[in-house]
Amino acid sequence: QVQLVESGGGLVQAGGSLRLACEVSGGAFMRYTTAWFRQAPGKEREFVAVTNRYRQSAYADFVKGRFTISRDSARNTVYLQMSSLKPEDTAVYSCVADANIIFSNRQMAAAYKHWGQGTQVTVSA
Repeated sequence: QVQLVESGGGLVQAGGSLRLACEVSGGAFMRYTTAWFRQAPGKEREFVAVTNRYRQSAYADFVKGRFTISRDSARNTVYLQMSSLKPEDTAVYSCVADANIIFSNRQMAAAYKHWGQGTQVTVSA
């Protein structure tokens, strides 16, 4: 059974930084495309960033230059380094993984089979 466990969320002031981590267990991490999505209260879930086993990455426009996604295959962990945080970045951030992602659906939440429980990120003004 594949499990994803996120950590690293919390409360930070605007302009600050946080690093989220997502440990993947029970599956073939090397085969997975991994991504982060987020959902703020009253809003739709939205794509944040994705990276695949070839370390190709893509970002939502609203985080480009501020967030960096990376993965450590030795630790079966994917990271999201967040800098220059804004109050509008406040959301529950969820890690996802799937072995059958293609270029055209990599930013679609419905394409991912495996989800973490989510971690809260709150950015104060």
